[in-house]
Amino acid sequence: MYKDLDPVLNTPVRLAIVSVLIKMKQADFAYLMEMTKTTQGNLSHQIKKLHEAEYIEVVKTFKGNYPHTICKLTEKGKNAFEKYVKDIKKYLHL
Repeated sequence: MYKDLDPVLNTPVRLAIVSVLIKMKQADFAYLMEMTKTTQGNLSHQIKKLHEAEYIEVVKTFKGNYPHTICKLTEKGKNAFEKYVKDIKKYLHL
């Protein structure tokens, strides 16, 4: 049963990122860093993994002279999160 959990979402930081994005239409890098309480490097790595799985869309822009990264949940990501929640409930017998 445990092996059936989505390996992309079955990582605490990735799950936290998608959990934030489920509630909001989009979030920027700074906000996600604050919410996940992780390092800049780790957050970048986890965002990259979610983007590669097509669970999030990453928009890179500039705010003044500084890079500004915005993440948005895709439909595929939303569906994967909903399935993950159902699967974890089954796993926990809830």
